[in-house]
Amino acid sequence: MTETVTSKNGVAIRLTDERWTHITEEDAELAGFKRDVLETVAQPEQILAGGAGELLALRACLKTQLGGSSSISFGFRGRGRRRK
Repeated sequence: MTETVTSKNGVAIRLTDERWTHITEEDAELAGFKRDVLETVAQPEQILAGGAGELLALRACLKTQLGGSSSISFGFRGRGRRRK
């Protein structure tokens, strides 16, 4: 199943099951945070330019096991057209 969010730049960002599996195989700690990742792309607190042409969405959103919070950064590329 593909989930789609709209970036702050108005571009549709798709996250396929195949891509999510790849992400969580590389970063297993993200496995339970798919919704947080999508929300980070849709509503980041900050967007930075990555080193390979991607954008990095940043957002403080994850609760740690010790009761504190952490931030999430997620690289994405918009390949589609802007949504109207």
